[in-house]
Amino acid sequence: MNARPITATKVFSFTVCLCVSCAFASPLPQTRKRSKSDADINTIGHRQIDRDENVYSLDKEKRLGVGLSEEVERSSKLLNDPAVTEYIDKVAQNIAKNSDARLPIVVRVIDSDVAYSFTLPGGYQYVDRGLLLRLEGEGELASVLARGIAHTSLRSGTNAATRGEGMQLAMIPLMLSVLWPGDSSANATPFAIPSSLLKLRQDDELDADYFGVQYLYKAGYDPKCFTSFVQRIWASGTASNKKSSKVLGFYPPVNLRLAALQNEISEILPLRAGATVSTSEFDAFWERLRAPKSGGPKRPTLRTPSQPIPNLP
Repeated sequence: MNARPITATKVFSFTVCLCVSCAFASPLPQTRKRSKSDADINTIGHRQIDRDENVYSLDKEKRLGVGLSEEVERSSKLLNDPAVTEYIDKVAQNIAKNSDARLPIVVRVIDSDVAYSFTLPGGYQYVDRGLLLRLEGEGELASVLARGIAHTSLRSGTNAATRGEGMQLAMIPLMLSVLWPGDSSANATPFAIPSSLLKLRQDDELDADYFGVQYLYKAGYDPKCFTSFVQRIWASGTASNKKSSKVLGFYPPVNLRLAALQNEISEILPLRAGATVSTSEFDAFWERLRAPKSGGPKRPTLRTPSQPIPNLP
């Protein structure tokens, strides 16, 4: 497994300190309202969903993304396999053209066994090989990418930096990271973080779910792939954490996320036949990911059987 000089937990902890120091610099909004167009899938690509105050122009965010991506790639080993990266880019660009993103989307794979992903400002998205091996179809891969593209559309990173005012931008990756099973910091909060600040973070993640599943649907995939992905990946990582709560968790509880997604799917995403769940291309991609390197032993299979989505109130 690729070791990273700066661990997610260390960066997370530093981020928390910086955020707390700036948390009371300006009043924080209490709720996040949705406009009529937010629920209209026919306006995707012709609406502006990043309505929060943001002191960073799109050009400045692009430059910021370039700098942050260079920092990430100096300390990470990227997967250098054109067949894998071209396939992922094909799926990502299909989602991007059916999204509200106003920045180009670049997806890169980190050659690591951990199941982890994060999105930087400027449209840069990084996915670990370990996470890709846990996916069960192209629809789930598209779901991962759609959440990241939703963060880019929402400009979550620079919005968070604007809210924090003095927060150092080098810490933004953790503001947008998706912390997966095996990383104990996923639902841990090592400092006394103001609940209002955590509420904003939870709102960011709910927004990424809300718009991400719309992009998935618009791109031709079955939205149930999104709920399956959330159910399996997040639930498996948080089930053993008895200390997580609605207030202190970086992410809202899985059952609440699933309930919100299922409500959205039933209300604004019309039923249709022929939606894509997976493809033969995904099967070839997945097998290539787990192929042995340089004659070494075959990588272990990380897939797990699908679990039914529970009935939610």
